[in-house]
Amino acid sequence: MSLPEGVELSELDGGLRVITERVPAVRSVALGLWVRTGSRDETPAQAGVSHFLEHLLFKGTRRFSAIEISEYFDGLGAATNAATGKETTQLYSRFLDEHTEKALDLLAEMFLEPTFPDIDSERQVVIEEIAMYEDEPSDRVHDVLAAAIYGDAPLGRRILGTAEVIGSIPVPEIAAYHAARYVSANIVVSASGSLEHDSIVELVGRHLQPRRADAPAAGGAGRAPGGRLRFYPKETEQYHVCFGAPGISRGDERRWALNVLDAILGGSSSSRLFREVREKRGLAYSVGSYSSQFADQGTVAMYVGTRRENVAEACEVIAAELESLRSGPVAAAELARAKEHVKGRTVLALESTSARMSRNATAVLFDLPLLGIDELIAKIDAVTIADLADLAAELYAPERISAACIGADEDCFREAVAPVSAALAA
Repeated sequence: MSLPEGVELSELDGGLRVITERVPAVRSVALGLWVRTGSRDETPAQAGVSHFLEHLLFKGTRRFSAIEISEYFDGLGAATNAATGKETTQLYSRFLDEHTEKALDLLAEMFLEPTFPDIDSERQVVIEEIAMYEDEPSDRVHDVLAAAIYGDAPLGRRILGTAEVIGSIPVPEIAAYHAARYVSANIVVSASGSLEHDSIVELVGRHLQPRRADAPAAGGAGRAPGGRLRFYPKETEQYHVCFGAPGISRGDERRWALNVLDAILGGSSSSRLFREVREKRGLAYSVGSYSSQFADQGTVAMYVGTRRENVAEACEVIAAELESLRSGPVAAAELARAKEHVKGRTVLALESTSARMSRNATAVLFDLPLLGIDELIAKIDAVTIADLADLAAELYAPERISAACIGADEDCFREAVAPVSAALAA
């Protein structure tokens, strides 16, 4: 792997990889322990175990209780957290460079040696998190869309899982999942900031000794062949509507064009959806588009939250903007503005050591090229009007689009989606 200046990569015995990026201007370190496992690696009977396990990493180890872990990191002045996605789980911290060994020592113990105490109280915490999420339809609707696109396949399931599984899965099954997934070949340690690579490698070798085993295969794909409709009934003030389709993978070279296309469609405050739905017609406060990439595929999506009387018109506008992207070339000025937006967003994000740590870890976990800032800018600048036209015609084809909604009346929703794809209203 070709690496930008300041980035170094080492592989330890057993396959664990360590990637660091020295940032001389800071006095802190952002350090993350990443494992390539997430909700798409679960069976239906394990739905939510990756996220539940992330919570349990903080509940206690052989040396420390949950409160002692909190006091330890507070005593270092560290900000420590964790996150679970569809394909990864990470435990990370940001701290002063003088505390690097102390922080890594405890992070490693939490990551590899959780003892799963107080599990029943944490079950209730996660079940409350699921309940809280159910009360946030603007968030929940994106999982309803994933279920519409991918059906019962792993990518169609939500990361939080189900209260039924969280409330009943026994400790031995959680421990077995941890033992099978948290292995050397599945793990990357990534650090960015005030550091020396050789020192981090030495500390990892001393404090992080994961199990040596073959990394399990990633979860199945199960891409839906065509559009589907999913409705989740709930008495809400607004109808929360999403449209989406299968997208492209993390490593697809067209991802640069997709970033620009998304900025034009709904990913910026000058985007077409923002202008037409919000600024010109006042149909919604929140409207936009986004894309997600996974190891082997991805998702493109649009969202709008609006009152019942505006649902049909908002969907008509979305349909018209999709048709405009499919049928006509983007103007040169619009392309130039979108490129500058994407370049600015990309470069500004990389001024954060935490963002650099995350980017580097993801590149190593998924065998992606790690590009320097000038190379990133060149990739974005190389996007052409023809690239956008080809991508829009493929990804936003009407027969590929699925729809999801959380609201009070399914018939209202079904009638409104017809302009986007007649097949959805059938």
